[in-house]
Amino acid sequence: MELVEAIILAVLAASTPLLIAATGELVTERSGVLNLGVEGMMIVGAACGFAGAWLTGSILIGALFGIVAGTLMSLIFALMALGLAVNQVATGLALTILGIGLSGLIGAGFVGERITPAAHLYIPGLTDIPLIGRVLFGEDAFVYFSLALIVGVWWFLYRARPGLILRACGDSHVSAHALGYPVLRIRTFAVMFGGACAGLAGAYLPLAYTPFFIPGMTAGRGWIALALVVFSSWRPGRLVVGAYLFGAVTILQLHAQGWGVGIPSQFMSALPYLATVIVLVLLSRARTGGSTAPAALGTVFVPDR
Repeated sequence: MELVEAIILAVLAASTPLLIAATGELVTERSGVLNLGVEGMMIVGAACGFAGAWLTGSILIGALFGIVAGTLMSLIFALMALGLAVNQVATGLALTILGIGLSGLIGAGFVGERITPAAHLYIPGLTDIPLIGRVLFGEDAFVYFSLALIVGVWWFLYRARPGLILRACGDSHVSAHALGYPVLRIRTFAVMFGGACAGLAGAYLPLAYTPFFIPGMTAGRGWIALALVVFSSWRPGRLVVGAYLFGAVTILQLHAQGWGVGIPSQFMSALPYLATVIVLVLLSRARTGGSTAPAALGTVFVPDR
């Protein structure tokens, strides 16, 4: 029972940054913008989040540092891809490269430093329940926030009028513009939201997952978050399933190495990314009714003057 509980807790922790980053990217892509710079925004968020927490001693301020860093990085993308109508794919890739280098510069003075990780909830009587107590009532605030975030995004996209307008911009920016909606402004706010989520997801890694900062600690999680949006068919409910599924694959490959499974460790380490590729291929072959992606995804929009 203790082993099962430990595995479940590890899966929740590994899945949380994926869920937060993918939720932000889902909103961005629903507006019709494809931002491939999630990895870069996450790693800058990790560096700034750790720096903020180490300098102030506050996990909350560290999280805010990560959010602000991710948002500022997203504004660079918005300026290029929306303001100057530069190709979104090239801009996103450039943002990732910039983020990796910038995070190394910001975090150079903090490598090897440690902080006290985010505190976990403890409710006497409930947290002590075998198996489910720590899973339901013993997590850190980031885990609960990630679940509240996905519920809020679902409500926004499907129950709120601004969410409907945002989806309209993603499906047909020409029609949305003809109806008088400020497409570029809406997309800019969506990109900023995606950047804030990516920055928070990156900050989660040194603030709660591991209480220290190392260069490249996102380890490709931004790319998995991008794949999760496709895996979920741009639907928030499926995104939760996908995030925890890939989190489970990540944790189980670590336990498999500890159990002495006779498979090369290099292959086991690559398993989460291999699973990502396989799932995307299967989803592509399974779709018979056409793509479920927003119709205007990745398309440059220049409003009539």
